[in-house]
Amino acid sequence: MEIISTAQPVMRVAILDLYDNFPNQGMRCIKQIIHEQSGLNEGVQLDFDVFECRYRNEFPNPEQYDMYISTGGPGSPYDGEGKQWEKNYFGLIEKLWSHNQNHNENKKHVLFICHSFQMLVRLFDLGHVTQRRSTSFGVFPVHKTVEGMNDSILGLLPDPFYAVDSRDWQVVQPNFNRMREIGAQILSLEKIRPHVDLERAVMAMRISNEFFGTQFHPEADPIGMSIYFQQEEKREQVIKNHGLQKYEDMINHLNDPDKIMLTYSTLIPAFLNQAINSLQGELVNE
Repeated sequence: MEIISTAQPVMRVAILDLYDNFPNQGMRCIKQIIHEQSGLNEGVQLDFDVFECRYRNEFPNPEQYDMYISTGGPGSPYDGEGKQWEKNYFGLIEKLWSHNQNHNENKKHVLFICHSFQMLVRLFDLGHVTQRRSTSFGVFPVHKTVEGMNDSILGLLPDPFYAVDSRDWQVVQPNFNRMREIGAQILSLEKIRPHVDLERAVMAMRISNEFFGTQFHPEADPIGMSIYFQQEEKREQVIKNHGLQKYEDMINHLNDPDKIMLTYSTLIPAFLNQAINSLQGELVNE
């Protein structure tokens, strides 16, 4: 276990790794945010463990963790169909959901990012998860719904805000009947494209007070990512796959403090802070 500080009380975060051993920047960013947030809330210590759900079929004991961050990952959100790791992943999420529905205290707070968000939508039948016509890659504006503007987390960001997007799949055609049944709300949609006759994909959804999902990557660290993508090999790879203009736009957006830095410093910290405050309130009331 990685110990971040010696302050008390201790709260535990389980990082559910869906990267399937694929090289990525996301894990570094998530760990960094947890390190940065530890100790900022009246001396609360955040400890975290990483579970390689997809690659090693590793899963936490749900009774031992207060917060969960489920990562993005490569490939199709249907890749795990019929595999034991997906059965175990869905089983864990269902246990956490059931716990929250049946307990008034010690709620389990879960953030779902990109690939994990698509899997959550599949599990709860909240919409259609389909393949895009082309890859979405870069830094894009994300537009909030009315619910997003009033959300306790997304409401902290401007409209539109900017986020890193990297995906071949999308959530479209929301199942509003199912959403009403469980109390889920769409918080944001992808960029407005008046020249494209296609439905705008869902970019963030609140499933409950404790379950929150984003299609974009709120963990993206602009400084680290800028250094990473300016490496010659990575630069040439992006230009080859997406063009020089897309590469230059992405680098410029990464260096703009009002874009990715604002999202990075706001969303996951707010998720952690709300979980901490909720759990602290339960401790005070015991």
